[in-house]
Amino acid sequence: MDHPHEQPRALLVEAIHPDATGLLQAAGWSVETADRALPDHELAGRLEGVQLLGIRSQTQLSEAIFDKCPELVAVGAFCIGTNQIDLPAAAERGVAVFNAPFSNTRSVVELVVAEIIGLTRRLSEKDRAMHAGVWDKSASGAHEVRGRRLGIVGYGNIGTQLSVLAENLGMSVYFYDTADRLALGNARRCSSLEELLASVDVVSLHVDGRPDNRNLFGEEELAAMRPGALFLNLSRGFVVDHAALRRHIEAGHLAGAAIDVFPSEPSGRGEPFVSELQGLPNVILTPHIGGSTEEAQVDIGHFVAHKLIDYAKRGSTALSVNLPNVELAERSGSHRFVHVHRNTPGVLAAINAVFAEEGVNIEGQALATRGDIGYVITDVASDFSPGTLHRLAGMQETVRLRVL
Repeated sequence: MDHPHEQPRALLVEAIHPDATGLLQAAGWSVETADRALPDHELAGRLEGVQLLGIRSQTQLSEAIFDKCPELVAVGAFCIGTNQIDLPAAAERGVAVFNAPFSNTRSVVELVVAEIIGLTRRLSEKDRAMHAGVWDKSASGAHEVRGRRLGIVGYGNIGTQLSVLAENLGMSVYFYDTADRLALGNARRCSSLEELLASVDVVSLHVDGRPDNRNLFGEEELAAMRPGALFLNLSRGFVVDHAALRRHIEAGHLAGAAIDVFPSEPSGRGEPFVSELQGLPNVILTPHIGGSTEEAQVDIGHFVAHKLIDYAKRGSTALSVNLPNVELAERSGSHRFVHVHRNTPGVLAAINAVFAEEGVNIEGQALATRGDIGYVITDVASDFSPGTLHRLAGMQETVRLRVL
C-alpha cells in the first residue's frame, strides 16, 4: 500500500530535456538527473525511494529492477519504443508505463527525406572528397528523387507521414504492413514484402520493436531488392543483419544505405562506437538521432512529464502502454483510491462491499481491465478509517493500492 510522501522523488536519466525536470519540480517532485543510461546495479541504487523514473531507449528495465524498487509508481519512456521495458513485470507490480508515440514523428520523417535525397545525390561522398581537397564535379551516380519509387515497410504514424511528404517530392509510394492500413494519397499497398522489394528503388523500414521483427531484414530480403536500390533503417537496430548489408553494398548490389539504429549502441555521448558499416561508400551513419531535434525533445519532455504527473497525482492511466486506460473527473473534497488488481470476477463488488461495510460513501468510480490486470479509481466523500485501507490492501486480488 502506498502513502503520500512529503517530498516525492523522481529520477530522469539519458539526458531527458530539462523542461521535464522543471514540470516535475513545479508539481512538487525532487528531481535527480543523469546524462547517460545507468547499468543495472547503479540504476537500482539510484532508484531507492524514487516514485517516478524517466528513461529513453538505452536503459533496460528488467523484472529484477522492478523487484528492487518497490516504491516505484510509474515509468516514463521519453521516446517512442518501450521494448527496453519488461511491461508485464511492471503491470504485475502496479507500475504504470507511458511513452511518447507521436511527439517526434515529424523529426524522424524529415531525417528520412533528407537522407533519401543525400543518398540519391551521393552527398556524403562529395563532402568527403571536398574536405580531402578533391574536386570531383560529376553527375555519375547522382539522381533526382522525383519519379523514383519509395517502399515503406511499416505504415504506422511515421510511415504514413513519410508517405505524404515523399509524394509531395514526386516519388511513387508503395507500402507493406502486416496490419490492415488505409493508403494515403496515391500510395499503393503491397500484398507481401517480396512484392514491395521487387518494385521499389528505395526501401525505408519503420517497424515497431516487437520480438517478431528481430532479424526481419537479412540476406534473403537484401538479395531480393532491386540492383542499385537504397536501404534505410530508422526503426530498431535488431531488425537488420548488418553483416549482410555490408556484403551487398561492397558487392555493388545496393547503391547506399542510411542507418540510425544499431543492434548494440553506446550508453551515452562520447563513448566508443563500432559498426560493420563504417567506412563504406555512400553510407550515412547517425547516432540514433531520428527524433533528436530540439522541437521533438521539448514536445516529448512535456508530454511524458504530464502523463507521469497525472498518474501520480490523479491516477489517470490514459495512454498507458501496460495498464488499463482509466480517467475519472476530479471532485473537490473527495479522497481518491486507485486500485490495481488481478482481473478476476467479483473484484469490483468486493471493493464496494468494503466501502459499504466501513460506512464510506462512493461519489464516483471508473473501472477498466486489460488482460490479467484490472484498474479501478474510486472517489469517496467521507473520511475513512485505517481499517478501510488494510482491508482493501489485504484483498487476495490486490496488486497495488494508492490513496491520493
